[in-house]
Amino acid sequence: MEGLRVVIIGKDFDLRLVSLVVRARESADEVLILDLGSTDDTIELAKKIDCKVISYEGDLSAPSLARVLLEMDEYDSTLLVVVNKSFRLRDLPLLVNRARENWDVHMAFQVDQDEGINPQEVIYESATVTHLAASRFGLEALSDAPQISSPIDLPSELKVRVIPSMAPPAVQQRESLATASKFAQLFYWMIESKHPMLLFGIPGTILFFIGFKLSGNALDNFNEWNQSTVGFGLAVIAVTLIGLFAMMVGIILYIMGKQVRQIQAQYDDWPKTE
Repeated sequence: MEGLRVVIIGKDFDLRLVSLVVRARESADEVLILDLGSTDDTIELAKKIDCKVISYEGDLSAPSLARVLLEMDEYDSTLLVVVNKSFRLRDLPLLVNRARENWDVHMAFQVDQDEGINPQEVIYESATVTHLAASRFGLEALSDAPQISSPIDLPSELKVRVIPSMAPPAVQQRESLATASKFAQLFYWMIESKHPMLLFGIPGTILFFIGFKLSGNALDNFNEWNQSTVGFGLAVIAVTLIGLFAMMVGIILYIMGKQVRQIQAQYDDWPKTE
């Protein structure tokens, strides 16, 4: 069958699955999910968006995955996308372009940058595939390859390209996620409760009212301007601006809280698949 098939492999996609499938359908003729044992609502979400899900518990080496892809309906090109913590949705169009090029096998292995290993000499059984784009002939050759062989051992008549996929530094990632999590918890607490109006709205209104009154009354009574009166005038302006800013922050957070609750209500009212 002519066209491109995209196979997304991973587990526990949750709401991320919807954006992945929708973006993949923009460029592919068929999109499938190769589920590795999800424990969340991934399978239910896939059914809601009419996306076929295939459960897979086998080996994740390149030859084993190629054999699984060969068992599916025949397409000119197949793109296997491994979705993990380092995958970004913006990477999908680039991978689709690789699948539409004239490569029989185009794949990437996750390697350590400090090891300096040639990706074409990586042993299949010890390598982690991050993506695989292949033609029908490429899948057949790859499926026949032994687990202890390398991409360099594939038939010479095939157009093969193997690139490294650098793993992100884990320590920095954990620190950034922890920082983001603390900020997200604080932000969610502020917009979920009534605290935006209490912490920002009421004090902001009081400060703005005081500053506005002082600017209209006290400043008009000054007969001359000196260091003290200028300082008092700047303080009045600062109080007025701080009050105005606090009122704006309170209103913005209150509106965002309303939007969050509406989105949650829509998700809670989503009909469950029996």
